[in-house]
Amino acid sequence: MKENKIPYKTYLDESEIPTKWYNVRADMKNKPAPLLNPGTLQPMTAEELAPVFCEELIAQELNNTDPYIDIPQEIVDFYKMYRPSPLIRAYFLEKALDTPAHIYYKFEGNNTSGSHKLNSAIAQAYYAKKQGLKGVTTETGAGQWGTALSMACSYFGLDCKVYMVKVSYEQKPFRREVMRTYGADVTPSPSETTAIGRKILADHPGTTGSLGCAISEAVEVATSTEGYRYVLGSVLNQVLLHQSIIGLETKTALDKLGVKADIIIGCAGGGSNLGGLIAPFMGEKLRGEADYRIIAVEPASCPSFTRGKFAYDFCDTGMVCPLAKMYTLGSGFIPSANHAGGLRYHGMSSVLSQLYHDGLMEATSVEQTAVFEAAEKFARVEGILPAPESSHAIRVAIDEALKCKETGEAKNIVFGLTGTGYFDMVAYQKYNDGEMTDYIPTDEDLAKGFAGLPEVNL
Repeated sequence: MKENKIPYKTYLDESEIPTKWYNVRADMKNKPAPLLNPGTLQPMTAEELAPVFCEELIAQELNNTDPYIDIPQEIVDFYKMYRPSPLIRAYFLEKALDTPAHIYYKFEGNNTSGSHKLNSAIAQAYYAKKQGLKGVTTETGAGQWGTALSMACSYFGLDCKVYMVKVSYEQKPFRREVMRTYGADVTPSPSETTAIGRKILADHPGTTGSLGCAISEAVEVATSTEGYRYVLGSVLNQVLLHQSIIGLETKTALDKLGVKADIIIGCAGGGSNLGGLIAPFMGEKLRGEADYRIIAVEPASCPSFTRGKFAYDFCDTGMVCPLAKMYTLGSGFIPSANHAGGLRYHGMSSVLSQLYHDGLMEATSVEQTAVFEAAEKFARVEGILPAPESSHAIRVAIDEALKCKETGEAKNIVFGLTGTGYFDMVAYQKYNDGEMTDYIPTDEDLAKGFAGLPEVNL
């Protein structure tokens, strides 16, 4: 190991767990565009959102002004079971790359759900319980969100109905069984259990599903079942708010070390991890207090930022959810079933989309064979088997570190390790057996999704 005063792992004290979430929207000059009613195409009111979401979560969703929002003590107490999470200096990766760069990663996989998703799941379950609801419905792609929500619902004694993207339901039976172990009812989507599911199956026979499909089914069940509400694991403002705890802890740990990040990298599917990781750093950037290079990394097979359009679009395939202004591939876009990661959503968070549109962050896309090459390199030297989603960030962190090797610059690179990949061994098997291929949609493929974008004149 290199001689250095900076420790391998930096742990914060329990007393340093944030007691407030940071709301980056308060510091944004250009606020994210409002959600629109799918029927009237007018901004959604709290009353219109009430049949879908929990009351307190609606207030958080619409709050563009308060920079800090108190975390209820019961949630803070739950966080203490696995937080603060460690910030780790990747000395072994640095040595393997022979780079002068200093690489740090915030590890969010040190809880039973195996990912950062629990940070928001416990908050949403708490507010559902506080409202006196019987249960919640949701969707899940790779399964991390469904796993986290099933744990949170079990903790609060809530019923949990999960619609899991069919390809993941079939490829990741162990993730599915963890959800069931915690009491969740898991259904492959699209399914015959909802009107929207049956329509999607009729229109797209043999489809392997998408997050947009699963969202439609979960919302239908929530709005048609007494005592239930719908909760979402990414994209929404409220979710990025809850996930800001990642970035707040990261910033505190770096400050304790006397280290300023030069480059901050996060994987991007819907935006929960990336938005949470960069939140306080972006806040400093927005306020003119500091500058950072922030990179969103998405899969080449589902390139919302890098090849999408910044427009209002439906958040779901069934077109029953509110419309959001975001970088999107179209709500009808269904990614290749071959894609191994869980970054399969057609659109990106409205907050992150606005920040990207304003030039405050950049984005790049990577192919999955290169992603798994980076994942195996990381696993062999750092000792953690990373989730495919996280490995998108690892790929670009390695690439940036190698650029530092060429220039001789000792930049501080920080990336989010969102979780572990122990339930993703089918994907690793395909990579190791040489069966994994790269799928990049053609312009014609993307045109089909763009053709379905609604006409909104605001």
